[in-house]
Amino acid sequence: MKTNVSYYQNKKEFRLFVTNTFQKIVQLKKEGNQASFNELVLKIMPEMRKYINGRLNTALKKGHFSKGKYKADDVIDQLFIEIYDTIEDVKSENDFYLWLFKKTNTLLDDIIVEEEFNNFFFKNIDDYSKPEWDEMQESFSTDGDGDLLMIEELDDMSYNHNAYTLNQVFIENNEKELVKKLDKNLGEEKVQKHIAMVLHNLPESIRNTFELFTNQHLGLEEIAQLRNNTLEEVEQFLKDARKTLRVSLFNRYTD
Repeated sequence: MKTNVSYYQNKKEFRLFVTNTFQKIVQLKKEGNQASFNELVLKIMPEMRKYINGRLNTALKKGHFSKGKYKADDVIDQLFIEIYDTIEDVKSENDFYLWLFKKTNTLLDDIIVEEEFNNFFFKNIDDYSKPEWDEMQESFSTDGDGDLLMIEELDDMSYNHNAYTLNQVFIENNEKELVKKLDKNLGEEKVQKHIAMVLHNLPESIRNTFELFTNQHLGLEEIAQLRNNTLEEVEQFLKDARKTLRVSLFNRYTD
C-alpha cells in the first residue's frame, strides 16, 4: 500500500486532522462504505509511514534484521486492518491520535527486537573529540555495505522528515545565547543531521520518547501510556535525551 503524499504542513496539523476525522471514519464503517472509509484512512497513512520508516531503519542500521526483510508498507497494511477491525475500541475522538501511535508501536515491537543498550556511548559522551564526532557522522551516513547514502535516502530514512531544532534541546533561559550562536554557525541542516545521528546511538526508549514528544506532540503522560512506562521513567528518558544532545552539540561545535 503506497502512501507517499504528505497532506500536512506540520505534526500539530496532522494531530488535529486525525482527531477531526475520527467520527467520520467510524460512521463510514457503520454505513459499510468501504471505498470512502479506505480513502479517508489513506490520508492518515503518509505521516504514519514516516514514523514507521524511521523506527524500522534505525533497527536496520543497528543490525536487528537484514536489509529488505521488512518495509514500512508491510506495517501500514497491518495498521490499516487494525484500524478497520478495532476502531470501536477508541472511546472518543481525542483518544484516536494516541491510539493510532500505540497500535503502530505494538506492530513495530513485534518486528524489532529490543536492543541491548551500549553504555559506552552514553557514559563517554563527554570524551568524544571533534574528529571522532565527524567520523561517527560519516558512519551514520553510510548503509550496511559501506556505501554513502544519497541525501534523498537520508531525508526519507535516517532523518525521518523530523524537523529537529535547537529549541527542542536547549530549554533553559540561560541557554538562549548558546542557541543563537549554534544557529548562526551551523545552520538548520547541520543541526538536524547531528541530532538525528546522536538519537540513533541512544537506546530505543530514550530515542522514541524524544521523538514522540518533540515531533509527534504527545504529552509525557500520553507517552507513558503508549510505551507502558511510568511517568517518572518517561520524564527521565526525555531528560537523558536532552542532556546527551546538549553535551554532544557543545563539545562538537563550541571551542
